[in-house]
Amino acid sequence: MPESDLEELPGVGPATADKLHDAGFDSYQSLAVAAPSELSNTADVGESTAADIVRAARGAADIGGFETGSTVLERRNEIGKLSWHIGEVDDLLGGGIETQSITEVYGEFGAGKSQVTHQMAVNVQLPQEVGGLHGSAIFMDSEDTFRPERIDDMVRGLPDDAINATLEDREIEGSADDEDAVDALVEDVLEKIHVAKAFNSNHQMLLAEKAKELAGEHEDSEYPVRLLCVDSLTAHFRAEYVGRGELADRQQKLNKHLHDLDKVGNLYNAAVIVTNQVASNPDSYFGDPTQPIGGNILGHKSTFRIYLRKSKGDKRIVRLVDAPNLADGEAVMRVQDEGLKPE
Repeated sequence: MPESDLEELPGVGPATADKLHDAGFDSYQSLAVAAPSELSNTADVGESTAADIVRAARGAADIGGFETGSTVLERRNEIGKLSWHIGEVDDLLGGGIETQSITEVYGEFGAGKSQVTHQMAVNVQLPQEVGGLHGSAIFMDSEDTFRPERIDDMVRGLPDDAINATLEDREIEGSADDEDAVDALVEDVLEKIHVAKAFNSNHQMLLAEKAKELAGEHEDSEYPVRLLCVDSLTAHFRAEYVGRGELADRQQKLNKHLHDLDKVGNLYNAAVIVTNQVASNPDSYFGDPTQPIGGNILGHKSTFRIYLRKSKGDKRIVRLVDAPNLADGEAVMRVQDEGLKPE
């Protein structure tokens, strides 16, 4: 939306419109979902003025009111499902990973969390008829896990029908058994993954704001952002905020960060996948003592929680721990050189 449109809001002149735009508030919708205090701090306007701007933006964007259940159902039909290309896992998740939701994937070291984010960064780019969302991906890397070579492996490991459909969709001549065509496809897939490395928790929070700007820039492009991955969500927060004395500060910042990620998903119809570290609960005498980091803040904010557990060899158990509309359950997959595969 052009900056001049913002000037139609009360209290917004050319200078304030410039500040709002520089702070990433370039549409009525982005202003409508902002808190007045956030607007005041980032755009350097008074609290009262910020409240008036947000109130007017909510009216202009027509959000925030009550609506009927049938209207909600109609809107939910716009939600996309990102396939894992593993029938058992897709069935467990009701068709795949949902857009406009945060999906948390947690598990111990080597369970395959980063493999999931890499695979989804590939799958999201596939045409919808073969389980993709015809979109691009943003990858926020806090543990130096992103490997373009792994993306290469996974593109080549896609089913032939998915490769052929994607080649046709991108107007690349050739087929799944044409080496040059697949090479071109790998390069094109890598071009549509936007990667940034987070050096600390504050930088990670800043990258979430930058991700929102990037998603806005690509909203009307041929491949809009349909996936935001954060691998891992909690690593920096866990390392920088140590001990009970800093727990409240850590949780407050983590909560703010999750809300920023959620905004990207809701505003741009993107799936948000965050990986999470775990710790062992010494008080647990029965069952699995592994517990995800982040406490209730992350537990409440995550729409779907998936626990990855190592099994024999390359097998991994995918357990759906929490979902608003799905039963808990388990599925089995394999982590192989060609990517995530059925058992």
